[in-house]
Amino acid sequence: MIKIIDYGLGNILAFQNIYKRLNIPVALAKTIDDLKGATRLILPGVGAFDHAMEELGRSGMRARLDELVLGEKMPVLGICVGMQMMAEGSEEGNLPGLGWIPGYVKGFKGLNQPNLLLPHMGWNDVQPVTGHPLFNDLATNGLFYFLHSFYFECADPVHVAAISSYGKEFSCAISAGHIHGVQFHPEKSHHFGAQLLKNFAEI
Repeated sequence: MIKIIDYGLGNILAFQNIYKRLNIPVALAKTIDDLKGATRLILPGVGAFDHAMEELGRSGMRARLDELVLGEKMPVLGICVGMQMMAEGSEEGNLPGLGWIPGYVKGFKGLNQPNLLLPHMGWNDVQPVTGHPLFNDLATNGLFYFLHSFYFECADPVHVAAISSYGKEFSCAISAGHIHGVQFHPEKSHHFGAQLLKNFAEI
């Protein structure tokens, strides 16, 4: 059973609807009790890094998520800010992240490119690392929808699962064992996104 972490941020219903169309069992988790029976987790997120971390803390689920992901090795997929939260921290805020994958979130503003419009918004090519199961049955350069001003810089390049380009090449998907994250919005990326969410359910 895929459980979508509902802590007040993210396109929760969009994920739920996609999985229902795919006939893949899914449910929302708003409390620790709701996490019972989970076999996979999705951590969505939108908005500012610190606000997302604060809201996850207020949900009361953070410690249990650490146990499930780090202790029980439950597969998890972070989406957008949900992916950024997996880092050790972010230039956008002051709070520490979850620290599930070594790395730090940096802003495109730091590239000092005056003509680079922010946020990075719209469709962009995604180039997966060869053979990563998140991108099974997807075109080499699948199109996905982005809306962000920050990106996850992995401490170890081995954790980069896919790259895209906006002012520079950046990691738009990350993976370390059972822990995965994507910067783009699969729930807004039509058949490309639906295939990626199906792939996560089958990993």
